[in-house]
Amino acid sequence: MDCIKIKNLEIFAKHGVMPEENALGQKFVISIELECDVRKAGQTDDLNYSVNYAEVASFVTKKATQNTFQLIEKLAEYLAQEILLQYDAVHGVTLEVKKPWAPVHLPLETVSVTVKRQWHVAYLSIGSNMGDTKAHLDMAVESLNKDPWTRVKKVSSYIVTEPVGGVEQDDFLNGAVMLETLRTPEELLELIGQIEQEQKRERIIHWGPRTVDLDIILYDQEIIQTENLMIPHVEMANRMFVLEPMCEIAPYAINPLAGCCMLELKEQLQRKEMDS
Repeated sequence: MDCIKIKNLEIFAKHGVMPEENALGQKFVISIELECDVRKAGQTDDLNYSVNYAEVASFVTKKATQNTFQLIEKLAEYLAQEILLQYDAVHGVTLEVKKPWAPVHLPLETVSVTVKRQWHVAYLSIGSNMGDTKAHLDMAVESLNKDPWTRVKKVSSYIVTEPVGGVEQDDFLNGAVMLETLRTPEELLELIGQIEQEQKRERIIHWGPRTVDLDIILYDQEIIQTENLMIPHVEMANRMFVLEPMCEIAPYAINPLAGCCMLELKEQLQRKEMDS
């Protein structure tokens, strides 16, 4: 990615843990690096194909001065997210907030906090086999898209599949969703848990019937293995109801553990099922 830099933007604002800082205000110095593609702007000399740094500087100044936060960590996080939400052409942002007059009663030049935030690409598998299954899936997609930090980019067709796991139950309706999100994997897991709860998902029988089921299949090219979260999804390669919708919206998305794409995983599973 190319980079546009705004260095040492001076802003007078009212952030700090002390009451007098919130009342009197002080100087903050903010530096911003915007990750974006400026190739076409460079070829055409047209600002419409870039990000207007004067507009960004004005936007940051307005946002920093119309709010009051105790911590510069909060200010940095807030400004980085607001930039990403406001400017579609910005893929990522590195933002530093400096506080030159930090009231610590020690001889220091400045204190600062730097955050790096960006849009992440995630893929979810979605399924339902209770009630109006299509309505449940549509509602889940709508809830994902309503989240201010998440954008639904693609939704696959829904397919009817037989249940797995040996529990006698109705067939499932399954699909896949591509997201862009500012959420971490853990925050995304929390979001889909809230959506399942809103749609009265009950975890009574393992692999049993459910109103809606949302699973994170991929998150960028990250490999995560914790007690609550495993990415890529461990059963992806053995689930045609995952691979078929994924092949529709992202056939060449790579499973970083397997080192192959969705199409290759689907072909491997088809051969395995034919041999069994």
